[in-house]
Amino acid sequence: MVAAMARCTAPVRGHRSAAAAADCPACGGRYGRSYGSFGYSRPSYSPQLYLSSGSTGGGRTGGGGSRRNTKPSWSGAASSQLYTPEEVRALTPIRETVERRASLPELRQVFLCHAWDDRQGVAKELYDLLIARDVSVWFSENDIGLGEPFLRAIDKGLARSRIGIVLVTPALLKRLPVAGVADKELSVLLAREQLVPIVHKTTYDALREVSPMLASRNGLDTSEMSILDVAAKLAELVTV
Repeated sequence: MVAAMARCTAPVRGHRSAAAAADCPACGGRYGRSYGSFGYSRPSYSPQLYLSSGSTGGGRTGGGGSRRNTKPSWSGAASSQLYTPEEVRALTPIRETVERRASLPELRQVFLCHAWDDRQGVAKELYDLLIARDVSVWFSENDIGLGEPFLRAIDKGLARSRIGIVLVTPALLKRLPVAGVADKELSVLLAREQLVPIVHKTTYDALREVSPMLASRNGLDTSEMSILDVAAKLAELVTV
């Protein structure tokens, strides 16, 4: 007497788990308890600070091809801004600094560090975009009074700001080797978790040739997003 051949239940029930495969009369003996040995294993996720529950993706900050489908916890539910996981990792220490310094009185949210040649160009553009989003910004064009000692004013601005952003442009790359004012500002900001580089019309490779330390800090890049999106992400970052 020939035993009836067991039929696979996958077309009807599907093998969506190890238990389903084990219960199948045709496949249970083959899979048994070792369903994972055929290349399937249940993914395990560890909680990540500041990452929303729906975030996925890979790549690196500032790298083409990274998926922007992550929202950090500081990004509001109504926000349309999406981040790469690398951007979240790079910005998380900055966010922690923002939260730690939020209770200090009379602090500007952002100190804008830029090359002198950019003061009426991209620096002014970014300043205006941040102001439009109700971000308080220390900007040399507005905050250094006539006759006020330049370096002293900058020193005060650094001390009275929660974080600093540096516009990495071709003009800044020319200025850094001569150890000007921008170089002094960067030295202060680099010593603490307060600095977000904004790369504009140049590359991290070019920055690395001039300042390896600054190039080691991941930030935002206008070759991958508009200056509007940069301003929106900075506004989210510094709003508590």
